[in-house]
Parts: sequence; C-alpha cells; structure tokens
Amino acid sequence: QVQLVESGGGLVRAGDSLRLSCAASGLSFSTRTMGWFRQAPGKAREFVAAIDWSRGLTHYADSVKDRFTISRDNAKNTIYLQVNRLKPEDTAVYYCATDRPLRWPMGEPDYWGQGTQITVSS
Repeated sequence: QVQLVESGGGLVRAGDSLRLSCAASGLSFSTRTMGWFRQAPGKAREFVAAIDWSRGLTHYADSVKDRFTISRDNAKNTIYLQVNRLKPEDTAVYYCATDRPLRWPMGEPDYWGQGTQITVSS
C-alpha cells in the first residue's frame, strides 16, 4: 500500500540544476518526516536532507547544505529536492524515505522509494 515514487533525475553537466520529486501514497503524509538519501557507486547509502511534517524544520548533510533545498507540498503528498550547482561527486541514486509520524530529528526510515539516478559529468 505504501508507495514512494521518485522522479526528476537525469544526466547533467557540472554546474547544472535539477528538481527531484517524490510522490507518496498509502500513508499519513502530513504527519510524517520525509527525507532524501543517496548512494554513490562503491559507497554506502548516506543521508542528504530531511524535512519535518509541518513546521518547516529542515536538516542537511554538510556536503550539500549550501546547494540543495528540501521542501514539501502536503496538499500534493509530495516532497522535492532542488539540487543546484551539481558536482560530479553528487552522482548517485537518490532515494526518498519517510520516518514514523511526528518524529524529529529524522531517524531510521520505515519506508523507501526505488530511487532516481543523477549523473553529473565534468
């Protein structure tokens, strides 16, 4: 029943921007913390960004905090990740995830999407 579906990835050049989307269904979206993670080739999955359910609280990994912006639209059950000034080291599969209701800071997710690929060429 629970589905998280990412979209918006692609092949871009260094310095380009993208907006990733994650459409959620089958859960109480407006009460859940949502986040983005990524996994680069040969590396472990790592945290990227999180946003709380309604207060606008956000948290970012140090590697992306000056370039990425997470947001949400509760009316659309969707979160976004605006990724600017992309670097080759941003190349990864980006995963949407959610934690349990009213949990902040975000902990270990209980549901994951399938991921969307961002490839950044130099």
